[in-house]
Amino acid sequence: MSESSESASRESAARDERHKARMQRKKALIDEKIAQAQDEYGLLLVHTGNGKGKSSSAFGMVARALGHGLKVGVVQFIKGAASTGEESFFRRFPDEVSYHVMGEGFTWETQDRQRDIDKAQQAWAVAAQLLNDPQIGLVVLDELNIALKHGYLQLDAVLADIEARPLLQHVVVTGRGAPAGLIEAADTVTEMSLVKHAFKAGVKAQKGIEY
Repeated sequence: MSESSESASRESAARDERHKARMQRKKALIDEKIAQAQDEYGLLLVHTGNGKGKSSSAFGMVARALGHGLKVGVVQFIKGAASTGEESFFRRFPDEVSYHVMGEGFTWETQDRQRDIDKAQQAWAVAAQLLNDPQIGLVVLDELNIALKHGYLQLDAVLADIEARPLLQHVVVTGRGAPAGLIEAADTVTEMSLVKHAFKAGVKAQKGIEY
């Protein structure tokens, strides 16, 4: 082996050792945090922001919950004018998923504020029933943030129903413009940021990607 090859081999071995030492320190820290995190109760998660993926993430959690044998309730606010792939799929499991599409389309499509308010309030009546059912392990309130943002529902009343849910029931709320009070009440908040979207390049919404 040449001198340069030997030097490169020694440097590679040294990097490997430094990496192993860093990972050992990191593992110790993570293991300590895992050991300290012993609480278990139903979480309130909020997916907000202008980026794509808020509802997609929530429905990924629906699949995860079903995989663990949990029952799921879904209420879709605002949406409803067109069928979606997730609706078509999860309706295949009527014993496990209680699926409710309660909207009539986005506000620029309906153009009827009072009707939107009525539909949102009807949707919340259904959501409140799901939030009161101890047999349901996960409730998804899709696009609820939009209804709150436009004042179709009162935040205090919504938070009161969410807070009164069964101890181990998880709730996921999606939609742009999550109000500050909801963010404060949540256990986990994720903001989806928009970097680039095909729609701005003139590409229409397509099955399996946008709906």
